[in-house]
Amino acid sequence: MKSIYEKLINRQGKLAVIGLGYVGMPIAVAFAEKINVIGYDYNQMKVEQYKNGIDPTFEVGDEIIKNTPLEFTSDAKKLSEAIFIIVAVPTPINQDKTPDLTPIISSSETVGRHLTKGSIVVYESTVYPGVTEDICIPILEKESGLKCGADFKVGYSPERINPGDKIHRLENIHKIVSGSDSEALEQIQKIYDLVIEVGTHSVSTIKTAEAIKVVENSQRDINIAFMNELAMVFDRMDIDTNEVVDGMNTKWNALGFRPGLVGGHCIGVDPYYFTYEAEKLGYHSQIILSGRKVNNGMGAFVADAAIKQMIIAGKSPKSAKVVILGLTFKENCPDTRNSKVADIIKRLKEYEISPVVVDPWATEQDAKTEYDVDLKTMSDVKNADCIIIAVAHNEFKAMTLDDINNLYKDIPQNEKILIDVKGLYKVSDLKSKGLRYWRL
Repeated sequence: MKSIYEKLINRQGKLAVIGLGYVGMPIAVAFAEKINVIGYDYNQMKVEQYKNGIDPTFEVGDEIIKNTPLEFTSDAKKLSEAIFIIVAVPTPINQDKTPDLTPIISSSETVGRHLTKGSIVVYESTVYPGVTEDICIPILEKESGLKCGADFKVGYSPERINPGDKIHRLENIHKIVSGSDSEALEQIQKIYDLVIEVGTHSVSTIKTAEAIKVVENSQRDINIAFMNELAMVFDRMDIDTNEVVDGMNTKWNALGFRPGLVGGHCIGVDPYYFTYEAEKLGYHSQIILSGRKVNNGMGAFVADAAIKQMIIAGKSPKSAKVVILGLTFKENCPDTRNSKVADIIKRLKEYEISPVVVDPWATEQDAKTEYDVDLKTMSDVKNADCIIIAVAHNEFKAMTLDDINNLYKDIPQNEKILIDVKGLYKVSDLKSKGLRYWRL
């Protein structure tokens, strides 16, 4: 009897990917170059975009989407044709910072209803240790009437995609793989090895694989929180944080982290999944939640710095024209989910300031739906009192200080306020231009 791996490479069975976002779509496209793949998403509008050769995520590009043999569909019945199913749906948090497992529960129900005997289901969505086995498997069994182990197998392989990163890509990032038993693990590893050029790394249990994902992002969150705390202290000491970090990074064992706005659907969310499960087991986080608290306060800190600089310059913040460049959670990426730039906007509005927001990567619909922000274009930016460069998109990095200078009102240079959150400009250049500047 042929294995699932053999059936896939001989095109006698199909692989399906559930969720065609920043994670699911790239891996579906990669597998489609090797085997028959169904790309499923319940969002019919998104599926139509893919069918029309449009990549709204910019992860692989329109040209590849136009030419991929991947079968895009919003018809869940097609999943019954698959013998290997990857679930790559988002796992956000609720308002109270607890995990929102609604997408993964709903996806498990959909998969279960169309699960065929002998299949393997692999979850890639970020979850706390235990979700796959304690929540997902029982749903699959209930909906399918099949028994895990005897009739189908399950695995977990955390996604490690870095949206907008053109260097660290799916094929050259080591993939963690795990399975419900040794047979499942062997099959899962062989199948992922088809597209992961640098290879996979297997671990002994599904819980271990789940823990790896939440811990690696929690580690980054804590390190950035430390740098953010330093930035707040150095601001009081009148010390430039980036200059300190540049000097520190000349030592061989420096970690290279810098202060910044920590948002998005991974680093800004995953630590809550870890601490949620820890607290259920009676352990209250001493470090992780403290790091989250620091990072969650950075948007307000930046806004307060802008207010302070306007007051020092003799302006009335309420009547000043403030421009924010960037809304997405990171540079060169259209994803606005959990963007901490929204916290800057929220804080400014507390002072009755309605900033002009420009972002060439974000969509007008996302900005309006998520944050009630009406995006403007660079041609709309003129007569500014204060400019906050919040996201280091290439379009903004390409702007010289002369370009920035031309966006202000005709006022003295020391009344033109530049809040350089990402440290794009050298201190010497800022001083020579005469702008009133502040850097995180």
